[in-house]
Amino acid sequence: MRAPLLVEHAATKLDGPLLFLKRTVEAALGDAVEVRGRDGHARLGRIVALDDQALTIEVLESSAGLDLPSTVVRFRGEPLSFALGPGILGRVFNGVGQVIDGGPPIAASEHRAIDGLPMNPVARALPRDFIETGVSAIDVMNSLVRGQKLPIFSGGGLPHDRLAIDVARHARLRGAGGDFAIVFCGIGLPYDSAEAFRSALEASGALERTALFLNLASDSSTQRLLTPRYALTAAEYLAFVEGKHVLAILTDMTNYCEALREVSSSKGEMPSRKGFPGYLYSDLATLYERAGCLRGHPGTLTQLSILTMPADDIAHPIPDLTGYITEGQIVLSRELDRRGVRPPVAVLPSLSRLAKDGTGGKYTHPDHPALASQLYAAYARAVQTRVLASVVGEDGLAEADRRYLAFGRRFEQDFVHQDGPRTLEESMDAGWRLLAELPRNELTRLSDAQIAAHLA
Repeated sequence: MRAPLLVEHAATKLDGPLLFLKRTVEAALGDAVEVRGRDGHARLGRIVALDDQALTIEVLESSAGLDLPSTVVRFRGEPLSFALGPGILGRVFNGVGQVIDGGPPIAASEHRAIDGLPMNPVARALPRDFIETGVSAIDVMNSLVRGQKLPIFSGGGLPHDRLAIDVARHARLRGAGGDFAIVFCGIGLPYDSAEAFRSALEASGALERTALFLNLASDSSTQRLLTPRYALTAAEYLAFVEGKHVLAILTDMTNYCEALREVSSSKGEMPSRKGFPGYLYSDLATLYERAGCLRGHPGTLTQLSILTMPADDIAHPIPDLTGYITEGQIVLSRELDRRGVRPPVAVLPSLSRLAKDGTGGKYTHPDHPALASQLYAAYARAVQTRVLASVVGEDGLAEADRRYLAFGRRFEQDFVHQDGPRTLEESMDAGWRLLAELPRNELTRLSDAQIAAHLA
């Protein structure tokens, strides 16, 4: 802490969640403050802009009831921090790290700044090993690796909330790989969605290994900007202090970006693409780059972030910039959703760039990479055959093309679609059964030994 608490009365303007003051005290960007109005209620805030004459404060709670003459601001002289301890698993927090499950406060063993500390690139270790999600299209085709940051690109009305719940309930490590924990962060959620997340995790027993952060749509936009930072601070503590393998699920990052645009506009900043601030890329990077593995630390931090693409536009600034920072993407398909495929994962545009580093050999199964490659190649040909069939009709296709057409339907209905979670072994068995329907001479991604072992 740089200085004791100071009191400042010179509020000059209040614009929504932003409070503007004359600068008469020593303060730093990002410092925490307390804002008290006529009602005496202390509201949390932080400094987001300052110069020699003025400073701007984001009020992180409702600013209703504040007026300029009676507003008092107390400067803490330190950044916003989160009190953390071993008891955070199984607890429910609001968007600024306050316990909302009716239980006692967290017995804190340390305070950590919510903006985190940048990871030294030299200290980073290459992400390795496999996290089983229970979703065949992810586990077999686009595997999630410990320490990876892998976003899910969805669209309005698609069942990404259900996918997030299923992954949180069923994700696990294979073998005796160490303690596993979930940090689930809901950003800008309607009340019914927040309650659905909480009740689903409680009913399945997954809440015991989960720290749940819920920011509601009715909360202020400034608070929405801090929710993923509080959640990732908890995840870093679990991973790099307690040594757990942590999966952080963030949904919906589009709500975060919309809040960033709203606050930026309120501050009078120059807009860029689609009205978002020009620093959207670097701001997202401060969140995504907190995932990873550190040398000398047994724990890892993996991110699975979900965002909804406005108008299903994958070239929109939010998914576009996210794709530059992260290591692949899982894309949900509206067409598959209309056909009743759950989860509607579009395999062809999806990609996990680190899958090769966490599958095969000692991680999953020696034949896993070859199986994934052959399934991808066969399904790609099936999709091409559909285009041809739309022109000449299915009766005009050659026999081999008709078999690929049937393979594509079976792949979507029996492999991508699933009524419940599957182990990796069950997912791989489903893939081998599909390949058994194709001519052996077409399976060019498999060795003779693999064909004999799995397709005889």
